[in-house]
Amino acid sequence: MRLMPYGPRARSLLLVLLALPALSAGPALAAPPAPSASHHHTATQISRFLASFYGENGPTAYDREYRVSQVLKDKQEANPQADVLLCSQNRPLGVGIGPVTVAQSAGVGWATVTTRWAADATDTFTAYVRLDSLPIRLDDVICAG
Repeated sequence: MRLMPYGPRARSLLLVLLALPALSAGPALAAPPAPSASHHHTATQISRFLASFYGENGPTAYDREYRVSQVLKDKQEANPQADVLLCSQNRPLGVGIGPVTVAQSAGVGWATVTTRWAADATDTFTAYVRLDSLPIRLDDVICAG
């Protein structure tokens, strides 16, 4: 039996049929954009994110659900007696974000977060953000004590 190449009309039909599933899938099934190798958050972007995330008295329920890494969600689940995002058991009276350091080679940026409590007491911890996270999110928190 001799194999015959497809004729021009058959090739056109085959191309149309192969394209149909992709066309019918539509944008709703499209994969989210992958981070590009050149995408990295700047110190200014991380500073704005952390200030927005922590606000005056700590993260909101929305922030806790959608703006933290799975690592932090797992950490919180393993430590239900404490708030791992604030390194405390209560909500602070105020929150301040220190200068952000960015380590391109490590792929992270971080800042010291200072929480203010009653009787002028303060505490600090370090908040980390992956430079390539899309959308930007809190990746980890290391408590000072």
